[in-house]
Amino acid sequence: MLPDPRPRRSYRQVADLILALIAGERLAPGDRLPAERDLADRFCVSRPSLREALIALEVEGRIDIRMGSGIYVAAGSGAAAEGEGPFEILEARAVVESAIAEEAARRVTPALVAALDANLREMAGVTEDRARSIALDAAFHSAIAAGTGNALLVHLTGDIFGKRLSPLFTRLALHFEGPRTWRSALEEHGTIRDAIAAADPAAAREAMRRHLALSQRRFSENFAETFAGEAITA
Repeated sequence: MLPDPRPRRSYRQVADLILALIAGERLAPGDRLPAERDLADRFCVSRPSLREALIALEVEGRIDIRMGSGIYVAAGSGAAAEGEGPFEILEARAVVESAIAEEAARRVTPALVAALDANLREMAGVTEDRARSIALDAAFHSAIAAGTGNALLVHLTGDIFGKRLSPLFTRLALHFEGPRTWRSALEEHGTIRDAIAAADPAAAREAMRRHLALSQRRFSENFAETFAGEAITA
């Protein structure tokens, strides 16, 4: 059998470096790891790669991330977390969905605007309900894809969005999502809706790009400095 030609994702390589640090310095469960910024500098890696590595190790039970406090060694030793990293997913969404929003604005119909308006009204009333907010978030983005008239784009949007339900993305989101973040997402959705309703392809593309770029930036906030519910979701 031929070896898998795909390289290991960068966050898995960074996770190995963190585990080597724990072993090399003989850190025990409960011991605190260096701050994220220090770890990123030490390993010469980007904040997103480090963040994904930390989330993977938390899913595996090897570290404990305490919001507003820091990162601590844990006693778990679960199976290695694999799959697309949260920032990889958000980057893919930004590329694909910005173009979809642009095309939806070119083909906008009263029915599409009405569907987006109904979604926004319903989402405004459920920001305290995470599961319902996620479902309406997915419906909003799917409605825009449907507005292109291309069934494959609807399927693609749903497939990529569905990856936010992965263990890695779910764990990251649990640290940052809350009513405040859903209200922020709702406001950004409104900006996207307005650009599409105005039949302005360039504005729709930029509104979607900004929405997903802010998601990446806010999910990169420091665990020790940011409390749950401070980020913007997608």
